[in-house]
Order: sequence, then C-alpha cells, then structure tokens
Amino acid sequence: MTHRPGPLLPALALALALALTALTGAVRAQPPEDMVQIEILPGWVAEDGSRIVGLRLRLAPGWKTYWRSPGDAGIPPLFDWSGSENIAAAHLHWPAPHVFEQFGMQSIGYSGDVVIPIALDPVTPGAAQRMVGAVDIGVCHDICVPVHFAFDLALPTGGRRDPGIIAALIDQPATAAVAGVSGAQCAAEPTDSGLRLTARLTLPPTGGTEFVVVEAGDPAIWVSQADTWREGADLVASVDLSRSDGGAMALDRESLRFTVLGDDRVVDIVGCTAG
Repeated sequence: MTHRPGPLLPALALALALALTALTGAVRAQPPEDMVQIEILPGWVAEDGSRIVGLRLRLAPGWKTYWRSPGDAGIPPLFDWSGSENIAAAHLHWPAPHVFEQFGMQSIGYSGDVVIPIALDPVTPGAAQRMVGAVDIGVCHDICVPVHFAFDLALPTGGRRDPGIIAALIDQPATAAVAGVSGAQCAAEPTDSGLRLTARLTLPPTGGTEFVVVEAGDPAIWVSQADTWREGADLVASVDLSRSDGGAMALDRESLRFTVLGDDRVVDIVGCTAG
C-alpha cells in the first residue's frame, strides 16, 4: 500500500529511524524518548482460515501517527511483507481515524493507543505462518519522526481472540448502507494539471464539522485536501486530482473512496455515479 505524501514543511524535521528484529514472541519497538511503543499481537485463526493479528501502537501524550491516507501534512504508512512464509495476502482493517490540524493543514490519523487489525490469508490453510517484513510510519508532535519497525515473527497455529483486536474491528467506519447513504454522485471537469472532482454525498449529518477524505484508488493519482460543505441533505466535497507520473488522467468512479469524518461517526463510501 503506497500513498503520495503531502508537502513536507521545513518545520517537519525528519531526524530519526528505528529498526528492531525479533525472532519469537511478541515484537516490540521502543523509539527514543518514548514517542511510540509498537507491538504485534499474534491473534487467532478466523473461521475463514485467515489469521487475525494486530499492530498495536502506543503513542506518548501529544504524539500522533497517520491513517492510510494521511492528509497534506501527514506521512503515509508503508508496509512490507516480503520474506513472509505461508502468507498470500495481508488486509488491513483501519479503525476510524481522527482529523488533526497541523501547520495550518489537515492530517488524518490516531493518538493514544491504537490497534490496526490485519487479516493474513494463508497460502496453505492450517500450516504454520511466519510474518517477516517492516512497517514505516511517521510520528509527529512539534516535529515529525520516521519510525522503521522490522519484524520476524513465527505465528502460533492456534491463539485466542484478543480483546484489543476485537475492539478495533468494532471501531470501523460505518458502511454506506448502515449510515443511511442514499446517493453518491461525482462530476469532473478538466484543469491545467488534471481534473477537479466534485462529489455530492446524500447522507444524514455525522456530527460537528464534517470532513471528507477522497481516495482515487490509483496510487499514481494525487488528491488534494477536500473543500467540504453542506447543501441540505447533501454533503459536497471538491478536490483536485493530478497524476504524479505525468501520465494521462483516467477517472474510475467505481474505485473512488470517500471517508466522511464527523464528531459522531465515520462513514466509508465506495464508488459514485456520474452526476
């Protein structure tokens, strides 16, 4: 999973990298100054044969880290599973994130204690699995620090349901159906650098000031921070799209993803119709 990062401001002093490798048991990383503690929760085997593990981050007061789409002021998380054994695919189930104001821009992420559940599909169901790779995240306070966390973990064949992972699975954004979304329409117009996309999402208010994060479904497409406002029952979001590789712009409406962040709930909307 890759994302194009937003612009790095001079105040974001990227100064530190941390690496740790362990062979057995839970894997932990302890960056200097207690900015963040990282632990892999070995989890359990689900009914479909996938193993549910958790990446647990314990951030020191005032520090935060970033969601899969971190915003213009954030650092995108990167995951590497190379070297893993009996793992065909890894699916991250991100808990509902929060909006932070950082250097006059929005960033999207987490503070405090967060668990990111990960479902590991086996190549051979029932056989032993080994989780080998690395996670690169940014943790920020007055400065931003890149943290590299390497892991090599032999997963047990059994395991018990972990309450921290279960709580994070419950804390997922609401689906469009559950949130009462009755429409999602998109209109696009060309700009000098790509496209301007305006989405009209028909859904009940989600509480307080609402934000919309737009993901294009193509890592080569950069998406600006959304201008968001209400027009009656509709939440309207406008973003600029451009290709980071300079290629031709093609818009796949079915791949567009809209995450609505309100004070009361977070809503996940996938796809839109022409409008």
